[in-house]
Amino acid sequence: MVAMYEIAETAPLRRFAFLLRLRTGAEDAYDAAHRAVWPEMLALLKQAGITEYSIFRRDTLIVLTLRCSDFESTWTRIENDPVNLRWQAAMKPFFAEMEELQAGERFPMMEEVFYLA
Repeated sequence: MVAMYEIAETAPLRRFAFLLRLRTGAEDAYDAAHRAVWPEMLALLKQAGITEYSIFRRDTLIVLTLRCSDFESTWTRIENDPVNLRWQAAMKPFFAEMEELQAGERFPMMEEVFYLA
């Protein structure tokens, strides 16, 4: 069962981006998994307040972008949900070691320096 989360409707959405790297040879399996993301995982992301979630890949480099009101609080809502824990366990074999993280980061975050709407 997917947990329901209340999202403040007045909180403005912000754009976030971060990097991950795949293990060499995992590209096709990773792509295939994301052509068939579990409906309960999609529901969890939406219920946690995530919109416009995109994943771009160039070889083994992954760039993930999404919109939510606050990245840290949104990820805190998701991280221990049973659906997410199963998804992360299924995805773990695809990933290489993460880039060096800065203090307080969950992922190697990117800073938006330009956006044309």
